[in-house]
Amino acid sequence: MIVPVAPPPGRPTPAVGTACFKGEDVLLIRRGTPPLAGDWSIPGGRIEFGERTEAAALRELREETGITARLVGLADVVDAIFTSRRSGEVARHYLLFDFAAVWVAGDPVAGDDAAHAEWVSPERLAAIPLWEETRRIIEAARAMVSAA
Repeated sequence: MIVPVAPPPGRPTPAVGTACFKGEDVLLIRRGTPPLAGDWSIPGGRIEFGERTEAAALRELREETGITARLVGLADVVDAIFTSRRSGEVARHYLLFDFAAVWVAGDPVAGDDAAHAEWVSPERLAAIPLWEETRRIIEAARAMVSAA
């Protein structure tokens, strides 16, 4: 059994995200827990100790949405650095390994720390408030999936 271990204070937390596509639609979730509760995102989360990034991406996708997918490749690696509103100092730093994937099976059902999961069309995606890095990753992943 692998026991998750948080990185020491002052170190980035390795995490994954998966931009999963079913046709032209991308799978998005709304976060259900603080500090980003209610925010739209691609499914993802922390890499567990001893877990490979690809396995973590598929596990988080399945846990948060019930979806099974095939990874196409690594879309990018992103630093997500959040500062404290009070002090302005770095409060959290995630190193995100974001993957492109293609849907294989399942219907979106929110699970784990996701409050909602659904397929989103490109037209609707344009109107959803997203972190600009997430939007960029989705488009990079879309290009990878189209070329595959």
